[in-house]
Amino acid sequence: MRVISFSDLSGRQTYGLVDGDTVLDMAGLDGLPNDVRGLVATDGWARTLAAAVASAPRLNLKDVTFLPVVTNPSKILCVGINYASHVIETGREMPAKPMIFTRFASSQIGHAQPLLKPAVSSRFDFEGELAVIVGKGGRYLSKTESLEAVAGYSIYNDGSVRDWQRHTLQWTPGKNFPATGAFGPWLVTPDEMGPIGTQRIVTRVNGKVMQDGRLDDLIFDVRCLVSYCSHFTPLEPGDVIITGTTGGVGAFREPPVWLEAGDVVDVEIDGIGVLSNAVADDTLRPRERGEWL
Repeated sequence: MRVISFSDLSGRQTYGLVDGDTVLDMAGLDGLPNDVRGLVATDGWARTLAAAVASAPRLNLKDVTFLPVVTNPSKILCVGINYASHVIETGREMPAKPMIFTRFASSQIGHAQPLLKPAVSSRFDFEGELAVIVGKGGRYLSKTESLEAVAGYSIYNDGSVRDWQRHTLQWTPGKNFPATGAFGPWLVTPDEMGPIGTQRIVTRVNGKVMQDGRLDDLIFDVRCLVSYCSHFTPLEPGDVIITGTTGGVGAFREPPVWLEAGDVVDVEIDGIGVLSNAVADDTLRPRERGEWL
């Protein structure tokens, strides 16, 4: 089952099920909630969706605008330095605990929408990642309970503004510029995804492979991350955990590879699909140059 958030030709925001080259508009049918966050909070939501398919309007997939899979998450928790290949390229030691930072929902875009290179940066980087969407949620989840809290999986390009990321030891500025986090194209349910392990994760820039790894290279796997995060914050339906990136990011290549307007970034994960976004320049510029720049 593939669930997408989208806006239709009238601009109405909704969600639906992907069926080939069509999408079934499901919001509000048979008492269903109006967004994905509400959907995954509903007990037996996948069965309810399946039962409502017969009455759902069908739209052509090419006529909809993809939105971030969860448009209004309460929390987006990101994991840094969580693939062995990425640790090696950074020269760091293997982490003993997950490195967690946050991203704002307002920084997200959907599949096929433009990533914006900030006007105040020359070091805009790509990071292909597996995203975990929380369903049941909870607090103090054990590792054995944690997979029961997962509603599904998706793809994330955690676009990183490296110069701003490295202003200090705190990464928040470099991870939250508008339209730098791509999330999509859809949620894939765990039964369709299968156990997380040997699936390949690949990032291409203009068709050239930049990152090529497998999900079993994760240092802290999905069970560990869901459990760990639930210990310091209550996980709620629709929360998103972005699990980290593989080796091959632009910052650690020789020479470095920075994204420019006109580039196209594709992130592909086996069992999910391809998240594709072109890069454009952010036309909003500061009125004057601050001393800190």
